[in-house]
Amino acid sequence: MTEHPEQIAGYTYGTAEATASPLTMEDLERLKAVVGLTKEDQEALVEAAGILADQADDMVTAYRDGLVELPFMRPYFGHPDGSANPEYGAASKPRFDRFIIDVCTRPLDQDWLNYQHEIGLRHTRAKKNATDHADSLDHIPMRYLVAFTAVVIATAREYLAAKGSSPEEIDRMHAAFTKSVMLHVTVWTRPYVDAADW
Repeated sequence: MTEHPEQIAGYTYGTAEATASPLTMEDLERLKAVVGLTKEDQEALVEAAGILADQADDMVTAYRDGLVELPFMRPYFGHPDGSANPEYGAASKPRFDRFIIDVCTRPLDQDWLNYQHEIGLRHTRAKKNATDHADSLDHIPMRYLVAFTAVVIATAREYLAAKGSSPEEIDRMHAAFTKSVMLHVTVWTRPYVDAADW
């Protein structure tokens, strides 16, 4: 997953299969400015990648274990009746694992914009379930996409602390990770919202 992400099924980063983003590089630069992502943050993200890459699978497993405890969330990643859909889970998990790495390592360029738009689409009726031909609800409401961001951000701190970094180093990496995740999720919301409102 770390060395050969192109072998992950449905991971279309940097390919023509990722839908072209309607956002411009100017849009991205403005979002970076608003979220406060700096050159120093990007350096901290590289350090964070070295700590989180081999924990990404554990992180995503923990996220999913938490969601399973919420019956109203199960139909979005299980079958529409809420029963487990292990095939869908197995197919989509490597891409979610890879997201942890991408948050820390991918350059913020047109390929990045395109793939984040693709991820956003895959949460909406436009493309939900299409990548894995899954039998699941066909739309994840934006409120849950945004709300779950808090879990991803808050729990990252314990994983960043797992390799003995100083509190100051952990603070720096966690702040950078927070900004990067917020930038990703903000771009994911574009397919949900009319251009004039977004």
